[in-house]
Amino acid sequence: MLTSIPCVLMRGGTSKGPYFLAQDLPSDPAARDDVLLAVMGSPHIRQVDGIGGGDSLTSKAVILNRSERPGIDIDYLFAQVAVGRRAVDTAPNCGNMLSGVGPFAIERGMVRASDPTTTVTIFNINTSKVIEAVVQTPGGRVAYEGDYRIDGVPGGGAPIVLNFLHAAGAKTGRLLPTGAATDVIAGVEVSCVDLSSPLVFVAAASLGKTGYESKRDLDADAELLRKLEAIRLQAGMLMGLGDVSGKVLPKIALVAPPIAGGTIASRYFVPWSCHSAYAVTGALCLSAAASIPGTVAHAVAIQRMADSSAIVIEHPAGRLETRITVDVNANSPTPTFTRVGIMRTARPLLAGVVHIAEDIASS
Repeated sequence: MLTSIPCVLMRGGTSKGPYFLAQDLPSDPAARDDVLLAVMGSPHIRQVDGIGGGDSLTSKAVILNRSERPGIDIDYLFAQVAVGRRAVDTAPNCGNMLSGVGPFAIERGMVRASDPTTTVTIFNINTSKVIEAVVQTPGGRVAYEGDYRIDGVPGGGAPIVLNFLHAAGAKTGRLLPTGAATDVIAGVEVSCVDLSSPLVFVAAASLGKTGYESKRDLDADAELLRKLEAIRLQAGMLMGLGDVSGKVLPKIALVAPPIAGGTIASRYFVPWSCHSAYAVTGALCLSAAASIPGTVAHAVAIQRMADSSAIVIEHPAGRLETRITVDVNANSPTPTFTRVGIMRTARPLLAGVVHIAEDIASS
């Protein structure tokens, strides 16, 4: 016998996966994770018996609930379902999948739409941070079609503005978890920064790379991946995250000077392979790092734009622009980031039910 679970498969930014209402999944985390593994088809490497795409960017799930928190519309839990092994990680947030939360909540009647835009206030359970999503709703209906384009996604769409509020210290409680803008791990200078998500930044040149390599070339460099993982494991300890073996946080990224008119070039790892574009939370963290004097990201960044709040990241699929609001304190060398924002697009791909074995659903 099979059990049917309602869901909507959506593309959010450069990722995609099923969006669920919390009431349709088990409340027990272990049982919920078993259901998500079955839904996506893990641990099979191609997820052939589920709806996952056999890639970390297409093996993600979103779980939503109407919030009872004051001033919050929606509680949002993100789940990264591993490919090739039985693991579900709810430690990280995903800004790309976040872009579909507002439209989903409006379409499901969880938030009342206004005209011409609707602001949905979202509490991210993974990081205990608040995000405002501004969704295009002309005439009180969600608009998905439009001319706004994001590199890594074909065609255009209606822009969705995501504003992350007071996002520093998402997992470690500190913008600079080690207390320093730069540390040395295994003889390599790194910067550990936590805004929206904890990241470890390494100058590409320090590992013999340009920072402009393709995803394919980086994924094929076993020695580079080994060095990055060794650095990431030590950084996790320094950042107070403990033993991060087998865990996706912190992420790690190579940084380099821009070559296409942007602010900085970077290659982001997820963390055992290179992202085909760039994660939203990673982009926001990089934007903060590039704005903090003394970091390895700040050392290679070039601010070419008249608008100093704009940070343009050059990544394998093109460019990505973020906006940051900074409070500078003359008594502190480290700025305070009150708001970091980005624009994404999203759209539903199909709606219906996903089928899994009854014994898994009732476990």
